[in-house]
Amino acid sequence: MQIDLNADLGESWEQWDSGGDRALLEVVTSANVCCGAYAGDVELMLATTEACVERGVVVGAQVGYPDREGFGRRPMDLPSDALVAVIREQIDQLAAVADAVGAHVAYVKPHGALYNTVVHDERQATDVVEAVAPYGLPLLGLPGSAVLRIAASEGLETVPEGFADRAYAPDGTLVPRSVPGAVLDSTEAAAAQAVRLSGTVRSICVHGDSPGAIDLARAVRAALEADGARLRGIGR
Repeated sequence: MQIDLNADLGESWEQWDSGGDRALLEVVTSANVCCGAYAGDVELMLATTEACVERGVVVGAQVGYPDREGFGRRPMDLPSDALVAVIREQIDQLAAVADAVGAHVAYVKPHGALYNTVVHDERQATDVVEAVAPYGLPLLGLPGSAVLRIAASEGLETVPEGFADRAYAPDGTLVPRSVPGAVLDSTEAAAAQAVRLSGTVRSICVHGDSPGAIDLARAVRAALEADGARLRGIGR
């Protein structure tokens, strides 16, 4: 069994300067690089992407609502043309940065509130697919989500994703972060969940801003490999 292990990176200089992002790049196989709409900036994109190249980590575009104050975790009802435009701006910006260091953008993943909104919101899901379609890039999302169904109908490659460090509701959606216990901080629980999910998804996510993120990511990778998984980045 082959599976990808991804993490959200390039979201803050504090995380970069602490060494947290660079440590995660020694563990994951794909990096969801923040494209500046909800956090980060061009310089941080450049540093993160260059580090991905050095470590052989696949680069993906993490796109979100233009909501720096709320870190992209507040739902927004942007008009379709505005949402399509802001997503394409983010992909284009990261593509230019990646090209400067000899890399390329290999996939797209929505972030935060946008990720959760396009699970059920048909209009915004359609907007996300419209934004990504000209690039022909694979799209990461929650299994069974509207955005993956629409993307597949438009001929885009879809990558169902599971979360090692997030709690799930009975319907398979993520428990909102405002609910106690929504983020798993036990390395054992996260590793066990990753193994359970690995048979139903193509990529497993660990969050760099979770408590003990590095130890958790290492535990998840070790558990997947012990279960017989071969870890490879998206598109490899």
